[in-house]
Amino acid sequence: MELWFTEEWVPGLKLSVQVKNVVHKEKTKFQELAVYDTETLGRILVLDDVIQTTEIDEHLYHECLVHVPMMSHPNPEEVLIIGGGDGGSLREVLKHKTVKRATLVDIDEGVVEASKKFLPQWNTGFSDPRARVIIANGLDFVAQAKEEYDVIIVDSTDPIGPGEALFREEFYESIKKALRPGGMMAAQTENPVLMPDLVRTIFGRVKKVFPVAKLYTGPMPTYPGGFWSYTCGSLGPDPGEPVRDAGDISFRYYSPEIHRRAFVLGPEVAKNVYGG
Repeated sequence: MELWFTEEWVPGLKLSVQVKNVVHKEKTKFQELAVYDTETLGRILVLDDVIQTTEIDEHLYHECLVHVPMMSHPNPEEVLIIGGGDGGSLREVLKHKTVKRATLVDIDEGVVEASKKFLPQWNTGFSDPRARVIIANGLDFVAQAKEEYDVIIVDSTDPIGPGEALFREEFYESIKKALRPGGMMAAQTENPVLMPDLVRTIFGRVKKVFPVAKLYTGPMPTYPGGFWSYTCGSLGPDPGEPVRDAGDISFRYYSPEIHRRAFVLGPEVAKNVYGG
């Protein structure tokens, strides 16, 4: 008997993947968590029946989200990750030798512990001495910080449930205050083709807060529509231009050329996001 996991992307559109093995299931304090081994996507993490990360393409998402702001900052030493309990963003941040401390704040301890136990591809950063993991509400944590971080990465779930508050203008105001002069933030901001109104709204909130705001895109096969957007808010540097040498960092997707091209939007997406 075949076992399939099916996620509804948007009304009328679903993604189904054949499951080889149910690795783990639990009800955390905040959500239903499952880890599956699948036929085509490798190991996957699912929260409330929504795929969060998969073995086959997580590097696309994490490298886009992390390395664009990190490579656009001249010297990122203190980095904050909001969400990202699977550890993928933490792993990528810690590839940068400039980083003295990477703080990960996730509200759900169950996600962090599941990653440590069941997601070896994602969890390597947790054992790094530069890593600090705090189980707390990211909104409250950021609100208490003042000019402490060079880069802040918002690796949130979708803007529903626990993740909804991480897309509000008030949250971006707190991020701005938590950044050092010349600091930069980046957040995942959904699919600009299937969810144009949502993407425009989120971008508009970031633009109200930061003197420099830009949206960039990248492929993401297992997220709704297979195409994803990210938004940078900067207190100085141009997020569209890498300013540091990558040194010996090993990338699977990111490159300086891809960095620059990611900010080149198609006419329809650009008009929706930027107007005109």
